[in-house]
Amino acid sequence: MNRPAPLLPDDKLQQASQLLDALRGELAKAVIGQRAVIDEVLIGLLADAHVLVEGVPGLGKTLLVKALARSFGGQTARIQFTPDLMPSDVVGHTLFDAATARFVTRQGPVFTHLLLADEINRAPAKTQSALLEAMQEKQVTLEGTATALPRPFMVLATQNPIEQEGTYPLPEAQLDRFLFKIRIDYPSEAEEVALTRQVTQAKTGADLDIDAVATLIQPSTVVGLQQWAAHVTVDERVVAYAVAIVRATREAPGLAGGAGSRGPIALVRAARARALMAGGGFATPDDIKAVALPALRHRVIPAAEAEIEGLTADDLLRSLLERVPAPRL
Repeated sequence: MNRPAPLLPDDKLQQASQLLDALRGELAKAVIGQRAVIDEVLIGLLADAHVLVEGVPGLGKTLLVKALARSFGGQTARIQFTPDLMPSDVVGHTLFDAATARFVTRQGPVFTHLLLADEINRAPAKTQSALLEAMQEKQVTLEGTATALPRPFMVLATQNPIEQEGTYPLPEAQLDRFLFKIRIDYPSEAEEVALTRQVTQAKTGADLDIDAVATLIQPSTVVGLQQWAAHVTVDERVVAYAVAIVRATREAPGLAGGAGSRGPIALVRAARARALMAGGGFATPDDIKAVALPALRHRVIPAAEAEIEGLTADDLLRSLLERVPAPRL
């Protein structure tokens, strides 16, 4: 079976690759190291999706969001999730203005391009679920009136993997709406030296800034890139490979629960975006493999015996990927 003709012409593919490479370079000016994290966040943006970022405090999660928003001239907002946070603190509310004798809608911080939901697992499920409509429908309903969110719209939620006191597990329905669960690890020694030097050189504060990040494109350009990513060609064999991987999670030893039907959809969406970043008009089995861990690690549940043996979701998924044969295109 021959490959179908690519839907995107070579000039658009080259233009997209150059733009995304330039964006990656701008983000690297603010976020030292973390190349894989930057790439995965850009894939989430291209796929018109949301990402959950897991890492201990101080690894640059907030800085990454601000730098990304600055790179494409987007608006950004931050919500610090706490146990007493109310849904109206996220989406907004309607109140009566005595001066005008009219009801006035006050839009919440969700009305932005990039929303940083910091420590999202510190708020109860009722407040966490206030984001569900925004994440899925890209709109917010207040007093029966639906209002569209700015485009692009992306939620970057963070959670601390170590500190569990005072936290609430994310509902499965909400977890499933994140395209990726990204893990930020400690930087390498050389990267940490560069980080320390950059923060302490002729500065009085203790934080990195985004002054060096240039605005390269506008939000409308990001929406255009998302459309291009949606038109990256995906062979039927690649789709079948994504489905085979997800179906294997439901029967794999060591996994008590497998991924649902959003799993293969996430794999294909992310693979298309990754292919576009590399200037390719086709999503390949290698693209599917490369995005499998961040796309599936939050959709599977390791069995108790696997956890006792010290096996993580990533370990079990890597073993599964070795067993599922990849098609040859």
